[in-house]
Amino acid sequence: MGLLAAAGFLSSAGARIVDPLLAVIAHDFRVSIPEVSVLVAAFTLPYGLNQLLLGPLGDRFGKLRVMLGALAGYAVATLGCALAGDLSSLTVMRAVAGASSAGLIPVSLAYIGDAVPYAERQATVGRFLNGVVLAQMIAGPVGGLFSDYLGWRAVFLLLSVSALVVAVTLAVRLPALPDRRQPTTGFDLRRYAPLVIDPRMRLLLLLTLAEGAVMAGSFPFLAPYLHDAFGLDYGTVGLVLACFGLGAFGYTRFAGRWIAAFGEIGLVLLGGAVMTGALALGMLVHRWQVFALVEAMLGFGYFTLHAVLQARSTEMLPQTRATSVAAFIFMLFMGQALGALATGANIGLLGYAGAFWVQAAGIVVVALWLAALLRHSTGGDSRAR
Repeated sequence: MGLLAAAGFLSSAGARIVDPLLAVIAHDFRVSIPEVSVLVAAFTLPYGLNQLLLGPLGDRFGKLRVMLGALAGYAVATLGCALAGDLSSLTVMRAVAGASSAGLIPVSLAYIGDAVPYAERQATVGRFLNGVVLAQMIAGPVGGLFSDYLGWRAVFLLLSVSALVVAVTLAVRLPALPDRRQPTTGFDLRRYAPLVIDPRMRLLLLLTLAEGAVMAGSFPFLAPYLHDAFGLDYGTVGLVLACFGLGAFGYTRFAGRWIAAFGEIGLVLLGGAVMTGALALGMLVHRWQVFALVEAMLGFGYFTLHAVLQARSTEMLPQTRATSVAAFIFMLFMGQALGALATGANIGLLGYAGAFWVQAAGIVVVALWLAALLRHSTGGDSRAR
């Protein structure tokens, strides 16, 4: 579990580390915030697209072996980010890093799905997500502080070295670890057909796309908003962003208790309500200090709702679990890429406040939609599974 959590940490850090760096990278390359927001989509879009390849490969060759290759690619690509001389080359390297990172969290979730019964899986996934949450907690402060004192390039160099260390550790331990393989499984788009044909699976994937777009679309832009609206230095912005991880940890640390108390439908409604309230609070109370609470609420609300979708994804195709989880992550990150681009465009048209209000409305719709789907599939008993 430690290696899986470390891989999850690196993947999450790679995705979120750029948030507090957007403003300083925009300044260095003399471009606007909406222009530099392409760095968010550059990571998430290849991350999602590469799922279609890595899922079947994980089923065929072993999930840990795919993870090892992904770690190596991630280390090289993030080093390339550190050496990038302009926004175009940085965007390309971010895309390669995103494509490599695609073999970390999804493959880990599929590996957990192979080993853990569904009744215990949400709690186990919650423990795995501690690594992801830790990245959410420290990515902001590290990114902000490095940006202030060592420059944004040092952030990517640190990620590259860390990935190399985890890759070497996994390579040494790999022969002694169980890693289920199915030699007859290969890259064949027809393996995704059941996910498209079955209306319940198809709807779950469409909801995942919507979740990625409306629930994570505002995350990258809170950092430049804090810098622009309140004149905060990047170190302070990073500390505020770290509160997202604190809120998320409030869910993952006690995931088993939360699901027992609320059930899946209750968690979805709770998560949607908390996230909507967080964005409303941030827009209505014009003080930067309140964003510590806003970020904590966003972290708790997002992970509370997202964990339900995540656990459901591991049961779509139990015999080829890496393939089904890959489809789930593909839709999630397609949504996040589209959401980031749309939010960046909305900021240009409506300003930060207008764009965040649009996100809040979208969150309400997605939470109610998912709750209705779960109620229909379980006959009103969210603990039926």
